[in-house]
Amino acid sequence: MADFGEILCTIGEFGLFQKITLFGLCFPNLILPFHFASVFFIESDPERHCNTDWILQTDSNLTTDEQLNLTLPREDDGTFSKCQMFVPVNWPIGAIREYGLNDTTGCQNGWVYSKTLYKATIVTDFNLVCDQSHLLELAQAGLMAGILFGCLLFGPFAESFGRKRAAQIPVVVMVIFTVTTGLCPNFFLYMASQFILGIGYGGYRLNGVILATEWIGVSKRSWGACVTQLFGAVGQCLLAGMMYFVRDWRLAQLITAAPLAFVAIYIWFIPESARWLLDRGRTEEAKLLITKVAAINKCTVSGSLLEKIVEKKTVRKGGIIILMQSSVLRKYFLTIILAWFSLNVTYYSLSFNVGKLGLDVFLTQFIFGLTELPAHILCIWLLEALGRKVSLMATLLLGGFLCILILAVPQDNAVAITSLATSGRFFINWAGSICNVYVQELFPTSFRQTASGLGSIASRVGGLLAPLLNMLAVYHWSIPTVVFSCLTLVSGALSFLLPETRRKELPDSTDEAEGNTNKKKNQSETQKFSQILSTEL
Repeated sequence: MADFGEILCTIGEFGLFQKITLFGLCFPNLILPFHFASVFFIESDPERHCNTDWILQTDSNLTTDEQLNLTLPREDDGTFSKCQMFVPVNWPIGAIREYGLNDTTGCQNGWVYSKTLYKATIVTDFNLVCDQSHLLELAQAGLMAGILFGCLLFGPFAESFGRKRAAQIPVVVMVIFTVTTGLCPNFFLYMASQFILGIGYGGYRLNGVILATEWIGVSKRSWGACVTQLFGAVGQCLLAGMMYFVRDWRLAQLITAAPLAFVAIYIWFIPESARWLLDRGRTEEAKLLITKVAAINKCTVSGSLLEKIVEKKTVRKGGIIILMQSSVLRKYFLTIILAWFSLNVTYYSLSFNVGKLGLDVFLTQFIFGLTELPAHILCIWLLEALGRKVSLMATLLLGGFLCILILAVPQDNAVAITSLATSGRFFINWAGSICNVYVQELFPTSFRQTASGLGSIASRVGGLLAPLLNMLAVYHWSIPTVVFSCLTLVSGALSFLLPETRRKELPDSTDEAEGNTNKKKNQSETQKFSQILSTEL
């Protein structure tokens, strides 16, 4: 039977077909960061005061300053209270001026918000302030919980129904619930809509990159994951620009839905993974697809090669059961998911604090996205130059070290804190690209998607815990930084246990994955096979 690596060498490892497919699957990553607009671009404690228009019924000619002076208590620093007001009375205005009001209560008729920074956020629309301020972190966690569930749902789905369907359906889900999120009249409907939106987000991020990678040859495989991440970094920069000009979270949702609708149309023309078709025994479909790809890449498939594509022998299956039964694969799996979990805790802990680092929130978000660009560009080259193992260890250790240095900087030094946070996030994001490549090269085709899905679930658990970890800052500001920095350093050290997979063909069986040698030996044979075919042709 012909190895799929041999097939790719013949039809083109990174030809026109792969480039078009990769671009089509990467383009949505320009848009996906926009889904975080409502939980990134917020004022956790916006300038506000209780709505006290009741007093205008007594005297409609009161100035704003007079109204506030008569109806609001002051804090110790002399500013008006953000969460308290004087209890309304039925006195004439003269009596109120002469005797004043003393009894206080919480805001009874909502708040009046300053709109100097944003026109509307979920904080101001749903009044997530004062005794409801804890719901802000819940809103952030709700989206991350949806992403986690999306990975849990669409990982096994892709194994049974294909990579193509597992990438198409989430896009349709995102289009629908991006719109409904922007139209939600209350916080609880918003949470439900965001959760389902997150399911689509997680499902696409998991399956889009694998569908692209399985069509790319060994020499260019790192492009599949790194270009996907590169588009995401550009999306982070565009997110800052969009919110700078829009400044209304509902309008931002509707703007996000427009390009996603375009993606939902063309995504149905993306072909299935031939590697998955062969693994499922659908040989004739795979042959037809391979022939079409060869034609697009202007290559010729010989009859002898097609004859070598026969139905695969039965291989051990069982997904997670086989994964856990193999001590070697189990060690690899637990190591890689710890790394993925740790880097996502760090990444989202920093991201959700984008407005609390001391500098302009739009500038900080733009810097975050801008610094990710060189990380993913360098990743493509260094993965081939240094290998996966060294790259993962170096990025995790450097990222964790830079984050823990934040503890040594005074809290009022916004420039230094932002610089360290941005630098740490740079290496953490780089490590994320490496994990995306690594997890696909460590495990065989029969449960590559399952392993990737479970790894992605672990990463999303990290993202889910990030806003909850940030809540511990109420006890001491350093607690979140200590926790996510130490996690990253430990996972970086444990990455030493992983094997090097650079320039090795994707394993198709458990034995190949455990040995990580057979495919490497086949590289020279694959090249010789291609030369023979070229001579015959």
